[in-house]
Amino acid sequence: MNERPANAPAFLFAAAAALVSPQNGVKQLFMLRFGIILTSLVMSSALTVRAVSAAADDDPPLPVCAATIFDSAPFTVCTADLNTGDLRLFHRHGDGSLIGQPSAIVPGQADEIVFAMNAGMFHLDRRPVGHYVEAGVETARLIRGDGPGNFQLLPNGVFWIVDGEMGVMETEAFAEVEMEVDYATQSGPMLVIDGELHPAFRMQSDSLHIRNGVGVSQDGQRAVFAISDAPVNFHTFARLFRDELELDNALFLDGKVSLLYAPELGRSDIGLSVGPMAAFVRPVGD
Repeated sequence: MNERPANAPAFLFAAAAALVSPQNGVKQLFMLRFGIILTSLVMSSALTVRAVSAAADDDPPLPVCAATIFDSAPFTVCTADLNTGDLRLFHRHGDGSLIGQPSAIVPGQADEIVFAMNAGMFHLDRRPVGHYVEAGVETARLIRGDGPGNFQLLPNGVFWIVDGEMGVMETEAFAEVEMEVDYATQSGPMLVIDGELHPAFRMQSDSLHIRNGVGVSQDGQRAVFAISDAPVNFHTFARLFRDELELDNALFLDGKVSLLYAPELGRSDIGLSVGPMAAFVRPVGD
């Protein structure tokens, strides 16, 4: 009775040994059996927890892009999580020629595109309408005030990326911070501002278009891009970000010309050439 059963915790064996000591009598053997049974239950529970954890680890990852219905309208939502990949902006190839289509982005020899989408308004020659920074190089200055088209629906805003963090800010707030960023694209209007819809949006508006935009999580680690798969107004589109995606700040990127490239969905929109684009990339094979 002095050998500890294999895998039995020491504290349980010590307690059981005390119960069957000469002072307590052999009749307390029942308590030893109880201790061994308890030990088995504890170990079984631990194994079960480990098995469940292992099963969870083996579960397939959630899709980066997925279709959803909000307020009876169809949308496709794509999430760029900086813990699982890298988000960058693209406008022109290395030789200066326009990229034009999300599917034509070349992220690098060791990377592959998870999804890509147009990311900001542009002039007829495809130059960005507002502030644009790519890989730390500014090619278009920040526009403080109104501009062409929906840009004049103030406040407009900036989507930015720097040092592994992302954000969406009103243009004036971004200007006041004066941060040096790795990537930035200015567009407008803001869709959601600190949890409130842009004041110019009307629920019954009959201005219906295909639209795309981006919102960012509070921790700055997830950028959520959405594109409507049917024409919607600004009010519905903004509520998608605030009420369905639960994002406090979101920015309109463009409408009518919106394009999505999402290989996992077998989707490769083709349309008029666009200006700035955002692409979520990962190393090949990840």
